[in-house]
Amino acid sequence: MIIAIKFFDCFAGIGGFRSGLEQAGGFECVGSCEIDKYAAAAYRAMYDTGKEVYYSDITRINTGEMPDFDLLTGGFPCQPYSAASTNPRGFDDPRGALFFELARIIKDKKPAAFLLENVRSLLVHNGGKTYKEILSTLSELGYIVEWRVLNTRSWLPQERKRVYIVGHHRADRAGKIFCFEECGGANLLKVIGGTQGQRVYDSSGIACTQCAGDGGQGVHTGLYTVDMNPDPKILDYIRCIVARYDSGITNFKGSSSGVLVEMNPMVIDLADKSEFFESERTAYAVAVADENGNVRYFRIRKLLPVESWRAQGFTTEQFNKAAALGICDSRLYKMSGNAVSVPVIKAIGERIRDIIFSEGGEKIA
Repeated sequence: MIIAIKFFDCFAGIGGFRSGLEQAGGFECVGSCEIDKYAAAAYRAMYDTGKEVYYSDITRINTGEMPDFDLLTGGFPCQPYSAASTNPRGFDDPRGALFFELARIIKDKKPAAFLLENVRSLLVHNGGKTYKEILSTLSELGYIVEWRVLNTRSWLPQERKRVYIVGHHRADRAGKIFCFEECGGANLLKVIGGTQGQRVYDSSGIACTQCAGDGGQGVHTGLYTVDMNPDPKILDYIRCIVARYDSGITNFKGSSSGVLVEMNPMVIDLADKSEFFESERTAYAVAVADENGNVRYFRIRKLLPVESWRAQGFTTEQFNKAAALGICDSRLYKMSGNAVSVPVIKAIGERIRDIIFSEGGEKIA
């Protein structure tokens, strides 16, 4: 009889960790914690949580009342460490200090392993001192700590680099969790500059997706491509799906941006500053000269909420269950931006299952 590896889902969001581990197989969720009421409602709609415990606030969890579990998962808040934040204050931000709540739970519950995720810029925040403290804290709890930056692009058509951290007690298996072969991808090629929400990128490279969050031009929407040619170019990648809480358009490369897509080729004198040309450009039909001096017209469109969920590895059925609650599009975008990429977690989960909890390995609760 196969006994499932029990896990507790901290900062659960819409369940990226859960979906990934369930797809990996051999895992069973015993509870979750999520403070956003809309994400928590979507989570309950998407998964069978009837027999599980739920906490809204991680700071109020009484670990003595928690069920036992083998694995703790959590994508702790990234805004305090993110390069996209206007003032990334790290542990001085109440959200940043929530990492120590994870450490508290790990210390008290002593799971066999944990799996955490955050933005890549966590590595260099405060000159690397923040990450050093995180690793030291986890190590002092008695765990062998491994980490690696993985790009979602190796599994899904999205450019999304995140740091993944695994802790366990298996000294004989150290260094084996993150043995992944990652694929490459086309480069991001900017063709037309300007402010975020107006920049245009070559469709032969990585496409750009939405910044999901509150306020600002282009933040909710995500600009994506529509190829109107008889022989359309199919894009392989979109840009990182992100969630923004406290700002609109930023100056960071690729955020809230679109990609060129060809419409009808036309020959136009570039010296002609016609009203037609300018109005079409303003309407997101943009033109550039090719090698022959011709001008080709392009259009971009908004990425749909369901597409942003798919780009994170969630299924259309899961999205429909959340959308059926009447959640507005801006929140659906935000949920996908906050989520961890499902197939990345699936791949790591398979390694955790087969390496840490393999025969002769950690005991299962």
